[in-house]
Amino acid sequence: MTRVTRADVADWARGLDEVLDRIAVRFGRAEPRRRAGAYLRGLLAPVERKNGWQLAEAAGDATPDGVQEFLSRVRWDAEAVRDDLQTYVADHLGDPDAVLVLDETGFLKKGTKSAGVQRQYTGTAGRIENAQVGVFLGYAGRHGHALIDRALYLPKSWTDDRARCRAAHVPDDVTFATKPALGLAMLERARGAGLPFAWIAGDSVYGGDHAIRRWAEDHRIGYVLTVTSGQRLAMRPVAGWLADQVEARPQDAPPVWQRLSAGDGAKGPRLYDWACLPYRGAAPGFQCALLVRRSLADPDETTFYLIHAPTGTPLCDLVRIAGRRWTIESGFEQAKGEVGLDQYEVRSYPGWHRHVTLAMLAHAYLAVLRRTAIGGRGHHGPRPRPPAADRARDPAPAGRSRRSASTQHRRGPRLVRLAAAPSTEGQTRSLAPTDPNATTTNQNT
Repeated sequence: MTRVTRADVADWARGLDEVLDRIAVRFGRAEPRRRAGAYLRGLLAPVERKNGWQLAEAAGDATPDGVQEFLSRVRWDAEAVRDDLQTYVADHLGDPDAVLVLDETGFLKKGTKSAGVQRQYTGTAGRIENAQVGVFLGYAGRHGHALIDRALYLPKSWTDDRARCRAAHVPDDVTFATKPALGLAMLERARGAGLPFAWIAGDSVYGGDHAIRRWAEDHRIGYVLTVTSGQRLAMRPVAGWLADQVEARPQDAPPVWQRLSAGDGAKGPRLYDWACLPYRGAAPGFQCALLVRRSLADPDETTFYLIHAPTGTPLCDLVRIAGRRWTIESGFEQAKGEVGLDQYEVRSYPGWHRHVTLAMLAHAYLAVLRRTAIGGRGHHGPRPRPPAADRARDPAPAGRSRRSASTQHRRGPRLVRLAAAPSTEGQTRSLAPTDPNATTTNQNT
């Protein structure tokens, strides 16, 4: 086990000061800046639960009133802090070949008053439960992974009841949006923020959405998106289309299946058999394909992906990107276990976004520490970029001090223990070249 030195602790403290310096401009007065710093330190502290009482106790308060006030009534813009989170991730974990990953996670709740709560399916429980569901965008690159955007999903039972929405402080201009629509808005924000990335990944909720695929194609962005077996190619379900293509292959053609790893899991390489069959219809310089993953233990267990990739992309790269989708599930697990992503005690729509945004920022800070621990750039990287003018929604008034929250109410840097970051690197084998005589096949939407 690596020995932690005083220099390490001092570096962690400087890194947290940098995070607080980034967001200080979003809080117009000294007290909210102090609260923001205390809240982040509480999320990073090794307390049993990151609820209002324990965060207040970690901050030295006698009651949770100040914490609740900070999340519910103090004026500050969680969207602007989200923008600061994205520039922080770009500065420290930025990778031109990174993958943006769309997924959602559930937050089990009692009662009916928490914004967006209803009985609905959530993968957190693996069944229908009374829960809130949040849609998230993850960033996965060679330097690490983090959660960079979020939106609380509001079912129609909520958006059709404006009185109920107002009671939960849902803004009047927030209307019903599907999970893919929320995800697409996040992709647009990430692109507008200048985040470096080259790929999009997601499960079938997002892979089956034509608008997301068309957006990526229009912006010449690659994707490896999971689809259900009911997805159609050339008026055929993908399983039937695959069978037709395999049957039509010449007898002397190379084997259609290749055994590759989609990255390392808890038990070593995640090995599957993979097949990749191209079809026409991509823009110049790109190729479209159906990627199929087959279980080694049960060959009838298959997963399908639609591919949009630069021409000549090796199969091993497509498999690696497919494997990167699991980083967001790891991110949910880490953020819930390490920084209390799901341990909030707020019912309002703004309160959910405020807590979740600060928890994501704390999680990103730990991701940067992980990179530092394995000898990366970490907090000794490039100087932080200032907020872009069109993204700085709530600057401090002229003449008012912008003193960092980190200079006030400073406490010792007691942090949660870091979980090991999983490897996502696969083995390298080449994708068979695209057959220029392959039958033209278009996706049905």
